[in-house]
Amino acid sequence: MIFWVILAIVTIYFIITYNSLISVKNNVSKAMANIEVLLKQRHDELPKLIDTCKQYMQYEQATLEKVIQARASVASAQQTHDVHALGNAESSMRTSLGNLFALAENYPDLKANENFLNLQSRISGLENAIADRREFYNDSVNINNVRIEQFPDLIIAKLLSFPRFTLLNFSAAELTDIDVTQRFKS
Repeated sequence: MIFWVILAIVTIYFIITYNSLISVKNNVSKAMANIEVLLKQRHDELPKLIDTCKQYMQYEQATLEKVIQARASVASAQQTHDVHALGNAESSMRTSLGNLFALAENYPDLKANENFLNLQSRISGLENAIADRREFYNDSVNINNVRIEQFPDLIIAKLLSFPRFTLLNFSAAELTDIDVTQRFKS
């Protein structure tokens, strides 16, 4: 009789822990999917922004090409599901867009273009949403990784090969201070 009670308790504990670990693991996948939706939206908006800028910024081809290259790097990292590469590509994208928007200040006609203003606002909004989702993703990854390393959940996690996920980190360039005086020199 005691054997059956102990077996029932262990079985119930196993089921509850397994279901909880599955929920945590799926939250990580859901968080990444949310980021990918926003990245796709931004990916679709960037050609429109570049085309609008090309009409006005004939001498800024290098800046526009950096945005195009950063866009391709983000897409490549997404396709390979390489979280580390995605973090680096995102850093490059943020820097390229920042430079593009800073250069736009030198083109009054571009700054007054309604299409440019709408695209700039839309992309800035997407950047903020990506940052929020990135934070949610990292929280989900942290919860998953802590759970699969804590005893006694670690027994079930190892037994059933629950994966450890990688945080979506900032690059060193994103963490350094920006010299804003350079942006005002023309």
